[in-house]
Amino acid sequence: MALAPLPEVTLTPVAYFPEKYFLENLAVRADGSVLITAVLQKELWLVPGPAPRSLVEPVLVHAFDHPVTGIVEVEPDVFVLSLTEGYTTHESHLVRLDLNGWTPGTPVAPETVYTFDHRVRALNGSCLLGPGVMAVADCFAGLIWRVDLADHARSATARVWAEHDTMGDDPDGGLPWPPQPGVNGVRYGERTGYLYYTSTAQQVFMRVPIDPATLEAAGQPEFIAAITDGDDFCIDETKGFAYVTRHRANTLDRVPLTPRHGTEVRHIAGDPLDPVIVGPSSAYWGREPGDEGRVMYVTTDGGTTAPPEGIVRNAALLRVELREKEAELREKEA
Repeated sequence: MALAPLPEVTLTPVAYFPEKYFLENLAVRADGSVLITAVLQKELWLVPGPAPRSLVEPVLVHAFDHPVTGIVEVEPDVFVLSLTEGYTTHESHLVRLDLNGWTPGTPVAPETVYTFDHRVRALNGSCLLGPGVMAVADCFAGLIWRVDLADHARSATARVWAEHDTMGDDPDGGLPWPPQPGVNGVRYGERTGYLYYTSTAQQVFMRVPIDPATLEAAGQPEFIAAITDGDDFCIDETKGFAYVTRHRANTLDRVPLTPRHGTEVRHIAGDPLDPVIVGPSSAYWGREPGDEGRVMYVTTDGGTTAPPEGIVRNAALLRVELREKEAELREKEA
């Protein structure tokens, strides 16, 4: 079977942040604005919408007491964020943030809805498995938590959902901050029935089958592809690909969603080195009609973690547009 043609890719900076800002995760709101967590700065930012396509000034939403990583929209304009101290103190929380009726620039009122027990090491990527049910990667404990939300996400319970060797970290592999994280990004594909995850330290892209009735794992994790420096990603279930940010490698890669196609992993941006996409960390589809599978937003840290050529650039939010090449379009029209 022939390899699917690679798309033409256009990278457009939407907003810039200062050097050494570590933009970690993002969520695109229904109005087109983008929420971004800055993990080292312990901040949540908003890039105004609608449909950001040109340079705009980001707005600080809130400064937290702990590093902030994952962000998930659990109800319309209600978000649950992961706050974590990391592997030193094991202190991690989930915080609810209701932005219904909120005006950028005015204060917000985050509510702590859950505090994890001593088993937690460092929360990372997160996603919804179903209404009121989240999956949260614990990248230094090497496991995925299931979080059940109640009362419109004002309270929660959590338990270990999956644990596997491929989720483990590398205590000696982190530069400049050891250790190198294990399970990192998580995304659920409702149509395919799998939770997909990257494991940075183990250099793999994996999937776990899910029982749609219980949202429990219905089998062991399956290997899909080897990928170094994999961070977060978004998935296109229609075309059968994930688009994975390779944080320290400075590329965006297209990865098949099914096993036995690992040789089809391809760079689609950043090779050769492109200063626009240095330190890509997460990806999320836009929410305008037709955006899914075509327009995504990508955060970068500008090389804060691993500066190419020793140069740290401004962190950024990028708009990434994927287009079929004209030759393929002409063949379809013929």
